[in-house]
Amino acid sequence: MKILIVNGPNLNLLGSREPEIYGNTTMEIVMNRLVVEFKAHQLDYFQSNIEGEIINRLQENNFDALVINPGAYSHYSYAIADCLKNIAQKKVEVHISNLYQREEFRQKSVTAAYTNGIISGFGVDGYRLAILSLS
Repeated sequence: MKILIVNGPNLNLLGSREPEIYGNTTMEIVMNRLVVEFKAHQLDYFQSNIEGEIINRLQENNFDALVINPGAYSHYSYAIADCLKNIAQKKVEVHISNLYQREEFRQKSVTAAYTNGIISGFGVDGYRLAILSLS
């Protein structure tokens, strides 16, 4: 199975960005762990701080399943929500922190309604849990 993992804005800073919330693990380390654990799958990774680039990558639609952490776009990007709505493959939204322990504006995801499920609050292990749910 080809699984696309997409990260939104500021997630390129994992490992150094607010470690008290997001931890000290970089996405490179996360991806290395996932590749080792999920050898039976082809894992592709994409990150962008630009909404349109994320939409363009999703619209390529060359994957069997999707793991997406839209970052802050989760809370207001109707454009990404519309894009997700038109993707037939299974999709899981991941959030490293527990959204419901954060600021009120972070407690609503406009993108989650167009995914098959959401994983929130399990740190970077959320990516692993998402792949397990898709396998």
